Amino acid sequence: MEVLHALSANPTLLITVMVLLGLITGSFLNVVILRLPRMLENAWRQEAHAILEMEAPTEAPALSLSRPASHCASCGAPIPAWRNIPLLSWVLLRGRAACCGAPISLQYPLVELLAGVVAGLCAWRFGWGWEMLAAYVLAMALITAAVIDWNTQLLPDNITLPLLWLGLLLNTMDTFVPLQAAVIGAAAGYLSLWSVFMLFKWATGKEGMGFGDFKLLAALGAWFGWMALPMLLLLSSLVGAIIGIAFRVSGRLQAGAPMPYGPFIAGAGLLWLLAPMPVSLI
Repeated sequence: MEVLHALSANPTLLITVMVLLGLITGSFLNVVILRLPRMLENAWRQEAHAILEMEAPTEAPALSLSRPASHCASCGAPIPAWRNIPLLSWVLLRGRAACCGAPISLQYPLVELLAGVVAGLCAWRFGWGWEMLAAYVLAMALITAAVIDWNTQLLPDNITLPLLWLGLLLNTMDTFVPLQAAVIGAAAGYLSLWSVFMLFKWATGKEGMGFGDFKLLAALGAWFGWMALPMLLLLSSLVGAIIGIAFRVSGRLQAGAPMPYGPFIAGAGLLWLLAPMPVSLI
């Protein structure tokens, strides 16, 4: 209780603790980002073979968020805990694996740094309390979903659907918005992008986005209410268009190649969470 009182009474201490917690969480997020898509792929492959009554594929090594233990992605050598310190290890190792000298992806320190900064901003924005803890959970989930979608063009239901239900449950107590606004926001968030998807498919015969995008926007509608949706759509579309054009001009995105929309929805959600726009400006 004394610790909680100290955190509540000392904003600087609270922000510092949350930054450290965010850095540690960011290290775990990197594990989720790397392993969850592979875990889902393994499960889908097993289910497909079962449905088609085909011979089961060769059993893959057991993979979960906890096993196998941390190891080098290049040579497979175990990584001891003292070489797995968030952000600091990457800096001390100068971005290269100690075991084999292979370069370590810049994604690892960037995710850890982002998680630390965002966790600190949650503490600064909300102060100690349930709102801050809820905001922290949402922010970590959005970072994870954004990076997974950017890498694989997949927004896992394992992230989007729990976020949707959690947002609705929290708002039964009017944590962020009244429950009615949250329910309408969830429905409107899903249906708005679904309508765009159907119109685009009807007009072109192509699918312009994935169903994960609908679910992610529905989740944000459940957290922030229908009032936030216009600004979330505007911000995500504007930033997505700017980055898409920049990638096309630089040659990093070929004509007709898909680009994930989920990271921009998640980014807009983080901006709304940490620096919400007045509803009167929408």
